[in-house]
Amino acid sequence: MTSLFFSRAPQAAAGLEQLVLAVDLGTSGCKCALVSLEGDIRAWVFHSVPLHVSGLSVEQEPQDWWDAFLHGANELLGADPVRRRQVIAVCCSTQSEGTVCVDRDGMAIGRAMLWLDKRGAGAVKKRMGGGRFSLAGYGPLKLWRSLRLTGGVASLSGMDAAGHMAYILDHEPQRYERTHKFLNVLDYMNLRLSGRYCATSDSMLTAWITDNRDPHHIRYDDGLVKTLGIEAGKLPELVRSTDVIGTLRPELADTLGLARTTQVVAGAVDTSAVAVGASVSDFASHLYLGTSSWVGAHVPFKKTSVRNHIAAVPSAVDGRYLAMAMQSAAGANLSFLRDKVLYHPDELLSDEQQPDVYALLDRIAARVPPGSRGLIYTPWLCGERSPISDPSLRAGLFNLKLEHSREDIIRAFMEGVALNTRWMFEPFARFLGQPADVIVATGGGAQSDVWCQIMADVCGRVIQQPQNAIQTNARGAAFIAAVALGKLQFHDLPSLKRPHRLFEPSRASRALYDDQFATFQEVRKRLAPLYRRLNPIQKAAS
Repeated sequence: MTSLFFSRAPQAAAGLEQLVLAVDLGTSGCKCALVSLEGDIRAWVFHSVPLHVSGLSVEQEPQDWWDAFLHGANELLGADPVRRRQVIAVCCSTQSEGTVCVDRDGMAIGRAMLWLDKRGAGAVKKRMGGGRFSLAGYGPLKLWRSLRLTGGVASLSGMDAAGHMAYILDHEPQRYERTHKFLNVLDYMNLRLSGRYCATSDSMLTAWITDNRDPHHIRYDDGLVKTLGIEAGKLPELVRSTDVIGTLRPELADTLGLARTTQVVAGAVDTSAVAVGASVSDFASHLYLGTSSWVGAHVPFKKTSVRNHIAAVPSAVDGRYLAMAMQSAAGANLSFLRDKVLYHPDELLSDEQQPDVYALLDRIAARVPPGSRGLIYTPWLCGERSPISDPSLRAGLFNLKLEHSREDIIRAFMEGVALNTRWMFEPFARFLGQPADVIVATGGGAQSDVWCQIMADVCGRVIQQPQNAIQTNARGAAFIAAVALGKLQFHDLPSLKRPHRLFEPSRASRALYDDQFATFQEVRKRLAPLYRRLNPIQKAAS
């Protein structure tokens, strides 16, 4: 699928406006944007990327990422050749927790394992388990050391870089031997752009092998690397998000029609880039509503809540940590509803003829009263991460009755994600040590006025919708590039925010949603043992 947008760009007094080619590569596809140094989106285009799912395996082809980028960049630059002279830098924001094996020539060896891939669960348990003396499934000393140094720990679900690398070492020895470097999605794109093997502190974060105690000096820890079992030589060098890692490879610059002096900035994974694009002020919270979801805020301290699976970890902002609580599925629930329930692939029209299904879902949900007439949806399509880590949880409709309609189900899906978000917000506010009364909503889901209002009503918090919420990643990548090139400083960014609308929580629906939230929590508590029996993730992955 392709979509294209252009806006009229002003010409600077001293010449052409300088632009950043920002790359926002998510699970669903690649957005390329031309962004001013002040964060204005001048043009953007989206190309979808296929997902390959089989059992516990969730993968994508790295070449598909690159092809989507090339198609998008060529569309943007070819549509207005003058823009080629305006681009001074390229900077990426990508999905995190994806792992690519590359050989000495920089070629990908097989598909990339994504953040939804659970095959590494058994390999992580073998390395981090404590046997009879375990604490939450971990060896107590291993858990303590990882938390003290990194702020987190390898997920027992296997859904992070640590699980991916451990799985490849244990189960694909030939692939492991051929691997010159293990790269995250961001690192792979930077390699293709600049020819340099490197990783940022946030792209390497979920390998859980870096000492993160000094935010100005993130480094690999020999003991953690040894525990994971990966050869240190297969790890890329660490750089900062605001480092210029080189210039575009000459052949790539020529292909895109850009100057060979175009700078490549290290950039950040999506969580860090969104935080920069949404708000860099300490304790200012934001909510990302994309395929997955998270709530985050920059903080001046490193801290971990083991109980609620919330951590403050390295960010793109030098000297600051990013407090985050992550949930596995948000917009993925609406995509599932669209693709697996409402439509069948054979029934879908071409991209040009197909209506805006999400706008249609919005209109339908707006016609249904709050509470979906007692219908509750649990949005755990692929387990959950925070405020509890339970990969066995699954989605479902609770209290479905004969009088319910498709309209009720659609609204229940949106309310279910909001209930799940409230479940995450409450411990997150305690983690920050202050209330998160106003939340900046970002991502594709935040474009929906209906969903923003549901979020405000269910969570009891003011939701601030910025202009072009879906473009927050690209805007954050452009800001990172501007800081890297000395055009801006991070403390300049709050004045460049683009708020669009505020959604106040409704007092009339407060009691209703309080009651639904209590029911939502009770459903999870009562069904969790059944889900663990039905979906024995650890056993299946080992």
